[in-house]
Amino acid sequence: MDLPAPLAWLVDEAGASPGPDRFLAELGRRLLADRLPLAGGALTLAVPHPIIARRTWLWRAETGAVIESLGFAGGPPSQAERDWLAALGPVLEDRIGASSDRPMLAWAGTRGFDAAEVGQLRQAARFAAAPLAALSERAALSALLEAYLGRRSAARVQAGALTRGTGETIRAALLYADLRNFTALSEATLPTEIIAALDAWFDRVAGAIHAFGGEVLKFIGDGLLAIFPVTGSAPEACEAALRAVVAARAGMEHLDAVRQAQGLPPLPFGTALHLGDVLWGNIGAVDRLDFTAIGPAVNLVSRLEGLCRPLGRSVLISGAVAAEATSPLVPLGEHVLRGIAAPCPVFTLPATIA
Repeated sequence: MDLPAPLAWLVDEAGASPGPDRFLAELGRRLLADRLPLAGGALTLAVPHPIIARRTWLWRAETGAVIESLGFAGGPPSQAERDWLAALGPVLEDRIGASSDRPMLAWAGTRGFDAAEVGQLRQAARFAAAPLAALSERAALSALLEAYLGRRSAARVQAGALTRGTGETIRAALLYADLRNFTALSEATLPTEIIAALDAWFDRVAGAIHAFGGEVLKFIGDGLLAIFPVTGSAPEACEAALRAVVAARAGMEHLDAVRQAQGLPPLPFGTALHLGDVLWGNIGAVDRLDFTAIGPAVNLVSRLEGLCRPLGRSVLISGAVAAEATSPLVPLGEHVLRGIAAPCPVFTLPATIA
């Protein structure tokens, strides 16, 4: 069967598109080449994610650029994407497939579409159903993996890093944070209230980590381990980790004020920072793996956080971070860490920052 070029591409090649953004841009380009008067397009996919309900990619025909817009779970339906298209010209929308959360493909014209052009776009939408089903599955898998593993680790797993014992050594600033007095709080608090407190605490700390380019590798009970990979220079990674700590503390100060107004106890916590090499990859049993980081640097940062209470400090920073950081730090001398052979030079933030 001799199909028009856009439909032949949808049948033969579109399912292998690297992502929804590339799919939309390539389909738009081919429809333009087929003399359709397009000013832009949009593709919306539903995703199973605790925060994001849908992802929309917006393509502008004039430049070929694609941008992404997010719709958040629990929020009111947004018309922002349709308004963006409508600003380019008359809009034609198609829901694709039979499921309740089926993809939506929409186009804006440089003028109103005539009957023949509407027919061409409707036909393209029908042919797009199969490749979009494959793209939707991949997008859903990405969303689930990112929610449980983090963006970088999820990308590694999707790329095929599934063999136990495989991984790579990376240099990173490590952040380890842990709530204080959590056991006593758990015994005196209803489980639902404990979960709410943990969620609020993780929101502030993980939010600050992600805002400065870090990634939470693991939630460990009432604590967490995060990395700031050295992708440019070590000072940049260390400064990002320090800024994340300051932002997390500011967020927790606000949360503690809210809790105090509600008659609830504060949530004090300790944080430690270290810089070192970690093995980042698959560890576990043959049928149950964990994608995480291990190594002496991870051991040191967790032991360093354990010094927060004895030293009466809420933030402790290793000499390795202090050697790279440009922010002012206060030396606390060298200290022996449990299980670590060499004494560790320890620093903290100035009182005006801490």
